[in-house]
Amino acid sequence: MQIANARAEERRAMAIAAEHEMRAKTQEKRAQLLDAEAEVPKAISDAMSKGNIGVMDYYKMQNVVADTSMRKALGKPDGPKEIEIDSPKKSKKSE
Repeated sequence: MQIANARAEERRAMAIAAEHEMRAKTQEKRAQLLDAEAEVPKAISDAMSKGNIGVMDYYKMQNVVADTSMRKALGKPDGPKEIEIDSPKKSKKSE
């Protein structure tokens, strides 16, 4: 009985260790994603300064991002709540 309990405890400890490893890997991947996302504005700026993309291309790209955000919000089971769109101009509410 003691051997069975020891083996069960060992399996439990291994499962906990594996879970901690997966959490660490998840955190590492999130950090890599944030690093990659930080490079996007730099790449866009570089492409605009070199003339590879123009202002209209940038606005079209922002439109695609906004459409994707809207579709994600509409596709949630809770329904649309509020759609966040990064835009330089903010609308003023009339009083």
